[in-house]
Amino acid sequence: MWDERYRAEDYFYGTDPNDFLAAEASHIPPGGRVLCLAEGEGRNAVWLARQGYRVTAVDASREGVRKGERLAGQHGVSVVWVHADLADYSIEPGCWDGIVGIFAHLPPALRRQVHGAAAAGLRPGGVVIIEAYTPRQLDYGTGGPPDPAMLVNLATLRADFPGLRPVIARERERAVIEGRGHTGLAHVVQWVARR
Repeated sequence: MWDERYRAEDYFYGTDPNDFLAAEASHIPPGGRVLCLAEGEGRNAVWLARQGYRVTAVDASREGVRKGERLAGQHGVSVVWVHADLADYSIEPGCWDGIVGIFAHLPPALRRQVHGAAAAGLRPGGVVIIEAYTPRQLDYGTGGPPDPAMLVNLATLRADFPGLRPVIARERERAVIEGRGHTGLAHVVQWVARR
């Protein structure tokens, strides 16, 4: 499915970074190592690399990784690209200054596994940054998976990251305009938490 979605020449979610990530990335220690999960076509990873972070981006789509490499080349930055399913990818413990998941919707058991590994993967002072659609997004129809089990709310993230200290923890309605994939008013959860 994702390879088909990303095969077109244009970028399905655009080439600009997610607004929330761009606003809150400064919580990540400057110049730190950042891991982007389910990174798609690379817009967030490339933007973070342009800000001076050392970025690794993981995605299950070969087409997404290919387009991420192309986008990084266009901006003259280096990103380590990993083609892997998050079910099979091991997040190194205690290695990351930032771990980013932007609309990285996963089935519940895998989500808990990945979030647990992400929390363990942070160095002291490292942060996780997540924006995702809440179950209320089903009423909006402007992006995100149609399966309510793959949508999360603030209570879900608090349960997934019990050992981290929340810096930003909120649900809100906002316009999400990101390429063809996200196209209007939406309901999201925004989460920044520090180890």
